Amino acid sequence: MLDIKFIEKNINFVKNAILSRNIKINLTKLLKLYHEKKKKVYIVENLKFKKNKKIKNIHYKQNNFSKNTEYIKLKDTIKKHDEYILLLENKIKNILLKIPNIPDESVPIGKDHNSNKVIKFIGTKKIFSFIPKHHWEIGEKLNIFDFARASKISGTRFTIIKNEGCVLERAIASFLIDIHKKNGYTEIAAPYLVNEKSMIGTGQLPKFKKEMFKCSLDNLYLIPTSEVSITNIYREEVLEELSLPKKFVSYSACFRRESGSYGKDTKGLIRNHQFNKVELVKFVSPSESNKELEILVSDVSNVLKLLKLPFRIVLLSTGDISFSSSKTYDLEVWFPGYKSYKEISSCSNFKDFQSRRMNIKIKYTKSKKNDFLHTLNGSGVAIGRIFAAILENYQQKDGSVIIPDVLHKYTKFSIMKCRNG
Repeated sequence: MLDIKFIEKNINFVKNAILSRNIKINLTKLLKLYHEKKKKVYIVENLKFKKNKKIKNIHYKQNNFSKNTEYIKLKDTIKKHDEYILLLENKIKNILLKIPNIPDESVPIGKDHNSNKVIKFIGTKKIFSFIPKHHWEIGEKLNIFDFARASKISGTRFTIIKNEGCVLERAIASFLIDIHKKNGYTEIAAPYLVNEKSMIGTGQLPKFKKEMFKCSLDNLYLIPTSEVSITNIYREEVLEELSLPKKFVSYSACFRRESGSYGKDTKGLIRNHQFNKVELVKFVSPSESNKELEILVSDVSNVLKLLKLPFRIVLLSTGDISFSSSKTYDLEVWFPGYKSYKEISSCSNFKDFQSRRMNIKIKYTKSKKNDFLHTLNGSGVAIGRIFAAILENYQQKDGSVIIPDVLHKYTKFSIMKCRNG
């Protein structure tokens, strides 16, 4: 959430920043409400001063409060003003919650993904002596996927993984967690069900309400990513400057409706309603957040290098970054079956956008001053997508799939072959 005082002082800058994201917000209405609220607050403060003065006089004369007509009238007037101020505050908050983050000045301006900037290519694409298949075709021949029965149980965009596929999925998760822990991330497991305040805190609500799975009876939401649970750990808290950065890695199931992606990547593991992911979350000092974003990208890149998967790093444009993000790099792995790159991780710097919503502050050691800290997160990475990438990049002509070397100690096998049952 943006600071309304910042909006007031930099109205044209904020307007242009929002427009660069192809979003329209009535900032004039917002500031009109804000100025009206300030006037009402000033009036109430004067009325309360009069009320307090009246209280002293009543005490002095030893009169009964309940019988003093002037006091009762003053009290009722203050109550009505307070109720109206609360109404104005709610209207202001509802508008503020719909305003996206300000893009960092280094973010390319553009309408959509076509304006994204490729930063670098890493790794070499494998040359196949045959036409490479899609991962779902490979998996079904290996008898590690059952999409038909998953659909019978839950509907479309769900997967049953079985046999060696289960082992490989667990192996990928264990490998990712071990690597990130070596890089200083603390492993954490948090709830999959969160309250509305938690979803608002990270920016999922109200913007993406239609994308969320909600348990109406309990007013709880299934997490779209463990970023929601982990980032809310320090909600309403003040962290000491010397305790930062705080870095967490978390493995969880994730749940998304994907309502806006019909006809897009509907087969296989790329865009399911339920999937597993390893998430990286950072709480950092504002002065360090840009540097920490580059480190985050490096940490995720290291994983893909160890798996020997060809990928590229892409800086997203203003028209493609997420609602809460100020700057995002996507790491996209080459999929031979698709003959294209697919996002495997998004690494974002939210600056103080989330911390302002959640009221998470940093206490500086020297100045003794409190300020909103910065939050970052990145997929470290999506298990289903990395699973699919391994199948497509390591497929063999006979239908078997070689397991990347770094996973052997977790899988206890080096190849998956076609099998029955």
